[in-house]
Amino acid sequence: MSSSQQAYTSLPPTSQLAGSVPAVVIDQKDTSTVHIPEATLQKLPPINNGGQRQGYQTMATPSDGNGQQFVSNWRGVFSVSSYTQYFNVDTDIVLNRVTSSLFPSGDFFSKIDANPDLYGLVWISTTLVFVIASLGNCATYLMLETSDINNSWSFDVSYVDMGAGLVYGYVLIVPLVFYFLLRYLGSNVSLVRFWCMWGYSLFVFIPSSLLLVIPVEFIRWTIIVIAGAASSSFVTLNLRSCTQNDLPVVLAAACVLQYGLAFVIKMWFFA
Repeated sequence: MSSSQQAYTSLPPTSQLAGSVPAVVIDQKDTSTVHIPEATLQKLPPINNGGQRQGYQTMATPSDGNGQQFVSNWRGVFSVSSYTQYFNVDTDIVLNRVTSSLFPSGDFFSKIDANPDLYGLVWISTTLVFVIASLGNCATYLMLETSDINNSWSFDVSYVDMGAGLVYGYVLIVPLVFYFLLRYLGSNVSLVRFWCMWGYSLFVFIPSSLLLVIPVEFIRWTIIVIAGAASSSFVTLNLRSCTQNDLPVVLAAACVLQYGLAFVIKMWFFA
């Protein structure tokens, strides 16, 4: 044996060398007690119509179909998330419902049954307030220009306050009154659907206000009567379809209120 081989064989075991780490020996008898962490399971989402998955959801975060959790108790009245479902509409849906209000057929509740919205109520009411306020001032200016009265004209800002009080008060209070009235009479009606219907019933007054600027009194009264007839027909036909019994007093009251709103708009803003 050479001197180099003798040097290697004379080395002490590695466990006795300074700074060496002893080998870890796993006892076969204790392998049953070794804890293996479980993998975090994930739930595959359902496949949509396009054949693609929408994303992963963990088992610990259940959610509803829209990914939102709505408050079901009375505190939901003060939660914004409780009202998001009533603004889930697109342009096509809004245009379809606006067209239904201009050409009433009595089937509006069947169209909004699956998805009643409050977007139309807010958008149409707010637009109507600014339309009648601005065009009302324009109509006053044109009437002064075509008359022999030499009065100075100034923009009346109070038209905005008057319009907001009239439109918002009408579209919120009147459906609420009819809701409680029909509930008292035994009809199974929905307040959100009433607000939706009355909101869209005001749309006809927006294009009508553009024509009411014409400084001819006979044309103005003709336009407002036609607009009132379209709005009242839309409301009464749909109220008749949702009531269990034919209630002529209720229908007549709704018709009179719609005509009353039309005449108030004419007298306050386009006199």
